[in-house]
Amino acid sequence: MRKLISIVVLVIVAACSTPTKEELASLAAKGYYQHLIDGDYDHFLEGRVMADSLPDDYRSQLIDGYAQFLAQQQKARGGINEVRVSRAFTDSTQQYTSVLLMLCYGDSTTEEVVVPMVEHNGRWMMK
Repeated sequence: MRKLISIVVLVIVAACSTPTKEELASLAAKGYYQHLIDGDYDHFLEGRVMADSLPDDYRSQLIDGYAQFLAQQQKARGGINEVRVSRAFTDSTQQYTSVLLMLCYGDSTTEEVVVPMVEHNGRWMMK
């Protein structure tokens, strides 16, 4: 009986220590947005599905747009100081996980954004 209880406890501990797909998608989304607010636009863009197949001119336009967005947020709200994960949920019919991130601005306001994430070749990426 004692062995059975030990095995059950080990199975429960092992199950609890394996991260869920929502947790993995959340960590990836938060990491990509951290790259964005740090001004590391290339790494933010690399977090998008199919980013490696973008034409160079379109890629540079996207990076310029990211820089303009951050400059606008700096002027309007004091910049984005922090990114927090609010929650995540998986839509089994659409085959993606939505991660809700809280963007915390310098003027103490927050904004919640939805980041659709998909697992692509074993890596969580923005849709």
